[in-house]
Amino acid sequence: MAEDLIVQTGSKEEQYNALLPQIYAIIEGEPDLIANLSNIAAALKEQFRWWWVGFYLVKNEALVLGPFQGPVACTRIQKGRGVCGTAWEQATTIIVADVEQFPGHIACSSLSRSEIVVPVIRNGRVLGVLDVDSELPGHFDATDQQYLEVLVSRITFYNT
Repeated sequence: MAEDLIVQTGSKEEQYNALLPQIYAIIEGEPDLIANLSNIAAALKEQFRWWWVGFYLVKNEALVLGPFQGPVACTRIQKGRGVCGTAWEQATTIIVADVEQFPGHIACSSLSRSEIVVPVIRNGRVLGVLDVDSELPGHFDATDQQYLEVLVSRITFYNT
């Protein structure tokens, strides 16, 4: 297990290419989902300095707040509501350049300006979402989508 995260400078691709192996080393062999999600959120927040990074987990037909880094967040999100609920419902990554332009956006923080939500899918079922917010408009792009989708594909949900 890695004890210290080495924060990389450079292009977005270089940062992801340096960060993901470190995250994999941290979560490899650790069976506790909450511990792994906590470390993933912390590593992403530390590397990219995003406004908010965290996970929502599907529980009893709602997305329930899981491990995160950032200010206090919404606790429960219904399927189809906001960016997270829509990504869950559609089982697809959603990038929003300006959250104020997203119909039904749930404003957990007025400082959030752009967002990417990546569903965690196993056996055709969405088990949760990775939600990342930035205080900058238009912050996320296809590069973020590519690397974050690879990252969430490595998260192990035992007994699912």
